[in-house]
Amino acid sequence: MKTFFIAIAIFFFSSIPLCNAIGSASTLAVTDAAAVCGVVASESNRRIACFRDGRVITVVPNVSFSSISGGRSYFCGLRSGNYSLLCWDTLFGFQSRRLYNNGTVLFENLAVGDTQVCATVVGTGTASCWRTNKTFKLPSGYEQFASISSGSGFSCGILKRSSLVRCWGVDSVAGSIESAFGNMSMVSIVAGDSHVCGLNSTGFLVCGGSNDFGQLDVPKGGALEFSGLALGAEHTCAIGRSNGSVICWGGRGLFSVDVTKGVSFEVVVSGSNFTCGLTTNNFSVICWGPGWPNSSSGFEVPLPPILPGPCVQSSCSECGIYPQSQSLCSGTGNICRPKPCWPQMPAPEPPPIALPPPGLLPAPQSKTLTRGLLAFAIVGSVGGIAGICTVLYCLWTGVCFGKKKVHNSVQPTITRGGSSNGGAVSNNSPPSRSSTIRRQGSRIMRRQRSGTSSTKHPDRAEEFSLAELVAATNNFSLENKIGAGSYGVVYRGKLADGREVAIKRGEIGTKMKKFQEKESAFESELAFLSRLHHKHLVRLVGFCEEKDERLLVYEYMKNGALYDHLHGKSNVDKGSSVLNSWRMRIKLALDASRGIEYLHNYAVPSIIHRDIKSSNILIDATWTARVSDFGLSLMSPESDHDFRPMKAAGTVGYIDPEYYGLNVLTAKSDVYGLGVVLLELLTGKRAIFKNDENGGTPVSVVDFTVPAIMAGELAKILDPRVAPPELNETEAVELVAYTAMHCVNLEGKDRPTIADIVANLERALALCDSSHGSISSGTISVVSD
Repeated sequence: MKTFFIAIAIFFFSSIPLCNAIGSASTLAVTDAAAVCGVVASESNRRIACFRDGRVITVVPNVSFSSISGGRSYFCGLRSGNYSLLCWDTLFGFQSRRLYNNGTVLFENLAVGDTQVCATVVGTGTASCWRTNKTFKLPSGYEQFASISSGSGFSCGILKRSSLVRCWGVDSVAGSIESAFGNMSMVSIVAGDSHVCGLNSTGFLVCGGSNDFGQLDVPKGGALEFSGLALGAEHTCAIGRSNGSVICWGGRGLFSVDVTKGVSFEVVVSGSNFTCGLTTNNFSVICWGPGWPNSSSGFEVPLPPILPGPCVQSSCSECGIYPQSQSLCSGTGNICRPKPCWPQMPAPEPPPIALPPPGLLPAPQSKTLTRGLLAFAIVGSVGGIAGICTVLYCLWTGVCFGKKKVHNSVQPTITRGGSSNGGAVSNNSPPSRSSTIRRQGSRIMRRQRSGTSSTKHPDRAEEFSLAELVAATNNFSLENKIGAGSYGVVYRGKLADGREVAIKRGEIGTKMKKFQEKESAFESELAFLSRLHHKHLVRLVGFCEEKDERLLVYEYMKNGALYDHLHGKSNVDKGSSVLNSWRMRIKLALDASRGIEYLHNYAVPSIIHRDIKSSNILIDATWTARVSDFGLSLMSPESDHDFRPMKAAGTVGYIDPEYYGLNVLTAKSDVYGLGVVLLELLTGKRAIFKNDENGGTPVSVVDFTVPAIMAGELAKILDPRVAPPELNETEAVELVAYTAMHCVNLEGKDRPTIADIVANLERALALCDSSHGSISSGTISVVSD
């Protein structure tokens, strides 16, 4: 009978719905720079306020956030709605950078480690990480996590289905911590620098990892004794469930300062060598520990009241609504009591060992408890039967094996089979590649043109006849020729229904190699552009495929290519071009970078353009820049594989020297090309130009500009056709210059990500729009595209 009730209790606790790990994503965060940040309570706009070096700093005051998490020197926040992820460097002026922005794929469970930023996709629970290096191994992508937490060089999560702990990152660290938990069923975990603690399914506190400073020496106690956890480099702290007070252990005995006696806490978080807690009494923040100034007596941080939990649009039916919820959320949402909802039950006798084996629960203490557990057994049994039925249905219908999927708007139409290049499309692929794309892509896109207006199908590529396109371009006359792409000539055309279009015609040749290159570029652009929809990418209208002819039809870009505006003869004189203002040049650079950001971060799978240059940045009638020409584009490789295409491709002056020399392609190759474009915008020089002062020797714009930028002599190289920057533009132009300089570093690892570039250009444009000479980076609101 005793065994029966133990089994029932284990089943009940392991069946509790899971949410965020206690102490991971929160409304309070700290960094090792002695910065404390929180989501402000009782305001309609749930802004973030921070404290550092004796002053309170407001970041993006007009933007609401749901949760934040801190790392070594920076912290990150998820915007309300979970569609955008921003980070701030707390060492250098709280500069903001946007890591992610997508209204389709939402994230939760934010967990910042020493360098990495991880989160899980809402619904699926799959984990994604940013700011990782080559030694940080990512999860395979198939695991579904209920919660995650990040430490130094590793992250761990609790699997949704089994409640087991799985860790990833640096193999040696992640593997040892994961093995410490074995097959124990967990309901929460929190990571420190090199150790992890959490509550198992029976309510006991369990720790694993490094114990060099006694951080694993959990005080003796029973089940359900602790709730919130906070782990540092050498210490562990926990909130007691009985009175909300915090106790700490490890940390060389330096956390024994009696600053929390008689104080009840709702949330507790730790830096490497200090801890901060949110008080129950007035939602103020108190910090203590050897790594915090004035740690001998504790320090009350002068922040406004901080939310004890995120405000959500929910009835909180599982665990109930937190007291004062309406007031704290300013009448727009509720704060739910944290999960799991531990039952109020008599405290059992302490177990015979400090860390009991998984699943162990003391025997029931009374008849009342026996009846309660019996009731739990009945409810749990019903839930178990329902779960078994769900699994059987899942297996029967094939949903578990991916036979029925819901794809987002950027799901590829090309299958990624096993290949030597990580599944990416190669220009030297076997002949079956073309037929595969044609079967999967054209079959979906093609439709019979029955006289209906094409505007009814804005996202579908039309199939045109060759005769239609011949008529639209006056038989591809020279007067309609407007440029050339990666594999053919581009003509301006006017369709029978009046639409103006640009028509790219593959070169006509009899040589098999030329035909194969044309076919490859045609299929590449058709496959990519048919699934890419963004206001900073040129839209594909349709295609034609007859005999040896391969044509692509695009929307017409009235204002041509950026290259022509910068280097065309008609735009030489000062004031003769719209581009002869620094604000417009920065705005066009930002447009192009947002298009590339979409390719790198939001397309699924992500895409490397491979030919970013000013002639592939087109400008529409509203002077919005768009990226074009995807004939050389490839799908990005998996993050833990080097990608070596058969041969380097690109344009001289723009091609990444690391890619060209070592034949290793990454997204940073596009960053290099964009950096060259930024230098073109600053100087007005071509990527490769002849320097008359040097006897007409060809010079790269990189070699021409970088030394001057490094020497602080930017004014000497700025395009003289544009008036000198005004007071509010000077800082903006300098920011663009330093961004470009980093983009063209020889090694990809030293270049910024495209998200970093977008953030810098957004700030530069904001500086241009400001009536003041400078804007504090902490006051810039980053909004979605």
